[in-house]
Amino acid sequence: MDENIKNRLVGWAFKYNDPVYFQEDPIIFPKYFAERLGNSGGEKGYCLADVEIAALIAAHLAWGRRSMIVRDCRRALDEMDWRPYDYIMNGEYRDEDASLHRTVKWSEFAGICRRLKSIYSRTESIESLDNGQIRTMIYGRKEDPKAPDKKINMMRRWMVRDDGKVDLGVWKKSDRKNLLIPLDVHVYEMATSLGLTSRKQKDITTVREITDSFRDIFPDDPCLGDFALFGYGISRQQEEDM
Repeated sequence: MDENIKNRLVGWAFKYNDPVYFQEDPIIFPKYFAERLGNSGGEKGYCLADVEIAALIAAHLAWGRRSMIVRDCRRALDEMDWRPYDYIMNGEYRDEDASLHRTVKWSEFAGICRRLKSIYSRTESIESLDNGQIRTMIYGRKEDPKAPDKKINMMRRWMVRDDGKVDLGVWKKSDRKNLLIPLDVHVYEMATSLGLTSRKQKDITTVREITDSFRDIFPDDPCLGDFALFGYGISRQQEEDM
C-alpha cells in the first residue's frame, strides 16, 4: 500500500473514531441501553439483551438517509416502550403491512421479534451466534455463504470494539481482531478508489480482502478502518464541494 494513502487512512481513522460524528447515527440506540446496564436510581435497569435487541433493530433499519434511519429506529423503540427485552418476551407485537422503514414493514419487525423470543427463551445473549445464524435465525433470511452481511458486521463492530469511544464493547467473549468491515455500495466504492480491493463482486470475499488491507495497518483492530473510510468519504465530499 502506498505510504501516503496509509498515513491518510490512519489519520482519518483516529480523527473520526469520535462520538461527535455519530450523534445522529443508528448506533445511538444500542448505546442508550449500554450506558444504562444494570440498576439505576432504584428503577429496573437494562440487561445485555436490551442492548442486543436495540442493535439488531437499528442495524436492520440502517439503510437510506441517516435522518430517516434515526427517525424510524425511534419509532420501533417507541413501540417497544423502550424496554426491548420485555417487549420481546411479552409476545405481543405490532404486525401489519404498514411501513416501518422504507420497504421494511411492521410484519417483518414482528417476525424478528418472534424469532428473538424463541432464542432468548433458551439463552441470555446472542453473542455466540455466527453471522449465518443471525442472518437465518433472527433476520429470517435465506442462507447465503457469499453474502457480505453488512448489517450484521456493523452490529458486531458496535458490540465488540471496546476502545470506549464510539462503539459499545459489551460483547466480552469476542475478539475485535476477528471483526469484518461492513460492506455496502459506498464503502465498496471508497475501498476500490483507494486500491484496497480490485474485485468486482460485493461479496464476503471482497469483505475479507478489504478487512485484510486494514489488518496490515491496524493488526489488532481492523475495523478501525471503518472510521478511516468514513473520514475518506467526508474528505472526498468536501473536495467535490470546493
